[in-house]
Amino acid sequence: MATQMQQPLFILSEGSQRTRGQAAQDSNIRAGKAVANAVRTTLGPRGMDKMLVDSSGDVVITNDGATILNEMDIEHPAAQMIVEVAETQEDEVGDGTTTAAVLTGELLAQAEELLESDLHPTVIVEGYHEAARLAQEAIDAQVLDIDLDDDILEQVADSSMTGKGTGDVAAGTLAKQVVTAVRQVADDDGAIDRDDIHVQTQTGASSSATELVEGVIIDKEPANDNMPRSVEDATVAILDMKLEVRKGEVDTEYNITSVDQLNAAIEAEEGELRGYAKTLSDAGVDAVFCSKKIDDRVAGYLADAGILAYKNVKKSDAKAIARATGAKRLGSLSDLDESDFGHVEGVRVEKYGDDELTFVEGGSAAKAVTLFLRGGTEHVVDELERAMNDAVDVVIAAIDKGGVVPGAGATEIAIADHVRSAAAGIEGRKQLAVEAFADAVDSLPRTLAENTGMDSIDALVDLRALYEKDGRAGIISTGRAGEIGDPVEHGIIDPAAVKREAVESATEAATMIVRIDDVIAAE
Repeated sequence: MATQMQQPLFILSEGSQRTRGQAAQDSNIRAGKAVANAVRTTLGPRGMDKMLVDSSGDVVITNDGATILNEMDIEHPAAQMIVEVAETQEDEVGDGTTTAAVLTGELLAQAEELLESDLHPTVIVEGYHEAARLAQEAIDAQVLDIDLDDDILEQVADSSMTGKGTGDVAAGTLAKQVVTAVRQVADDDGAIDRDDIHVQTQTGASSSATELVEGVIIDKEPANDNMPRSVEDATVAILDMKLEVRKGEVDTEYNITSVDQLNAAIEAEEGELRGYAKTLSDAGVDAVFCSKKIDDRVAGYLADAGILAYKNVKKSDAKAIARATGAKRLGSLSDLDESDFGHVEGVRVEKYGDDELTFVEGGSAAKAVTLFLRGGTEHVVDELERAMNDAVDVVIAAIDKGGVVPGAGATEIAIADHVRSAAAGIEGRKQLAVEAFADAVDSLPRTLAENTGMDSIDALVDLRALYEKDGRAGIISTGRAGEIGDPVEHGIIDPAAVKREAVESATEAATMIVRIDDVIAAE
């Protein structure tokens, strides 16, 4: 009896690629390790910077992990997950992005060895999650029992900024400004709205010229050159409407048959435009911020009335000014009321080279502040901006999310010791994965030592010895060298939230990658 021939069954489209089993795991792990290694040398106060050049020739110089990974043109899907780890870390706590990325890479490297030893991916995943739970216990135990006064918070900000292009001399001064900014926007209950702290950059001076402005700064110049350069004790109006001749919803056509009709039409138009200025002037408005167009003639009338006005103000700037001054954003000039306006101590225009910036200071409704950053070049102020934003975020995280822990690798040493000790009581092969997690965490102080110029193996041995003796040991960067000591005594402190988030996000990303055994890629 003849057998029927089986026709081939095509499931994937032509050109699709499929990688399965160990080959898929190896590919994903290698990609993750490669991305993590790209930022490894930036870790710590003596970390190196990266220069990133995009296809259009734009250059970014930074040692901020999230910025580096975002700027890199990464295509591999597993490697992209490391980028997401850094983004999550940045969004949640504002710092520790390099730590999270490096830890993810080390967890993958340890997993690779375990897979080669025939450990099943599920066992590795279970072990890593158990170890992550133990790590959180260790972090909780390391939280310092101290009041978060200004001195401590300045140490937190200083630790975050050290090695990020702020300059060792300026870092202390900048840390004071960061803490002052955070304290100033806190309400009576201590709650802090991050949106009330703004950062504005301007080239042309050293970073030591950075100042804290009580108010909002916008990168705008007045709508008319004849407007005043400053107004004191100012009433502020924020408009979400065009100050120009109104246009009908329907196309219309007017027949003008005499000069008198033409003059009447022109006068009506001028009267409408003049009416905008008169309405605002009669209401006692001193400064106008309009998110849409202002007709040049209206700008002239506003200048004649002594009103300082701005057109095409960005929505974000309008929102910030509204929050700072208490002004409502108005879509019409009809039925104006005193409660529609905001009040500030002053609005002034300052010139910096060819640029003009407007300072809106002393808002009555909210405690908005702006860190006005200075630097010699665009690259300097860009990196300074990233550092200051991180510093603001970590200070807020320290206040709102569970206190502070020793920095300089001390908390990582405590985590590794606690996880390794607990591993002995875990039965089965999962114990190997828990121990591997501890080895991965050890890589962080080891990397800090390498970047400081120390021998990583000797440093790790000395760190463990001092930890066993005193219960706290970190890598203290002194000049061009490094030494083992107590980071708290040297003012090196990190928010506990940074450590917690790094452990959590790195563990989740690493376990997700390890569990992938089949990669199907379309053409």
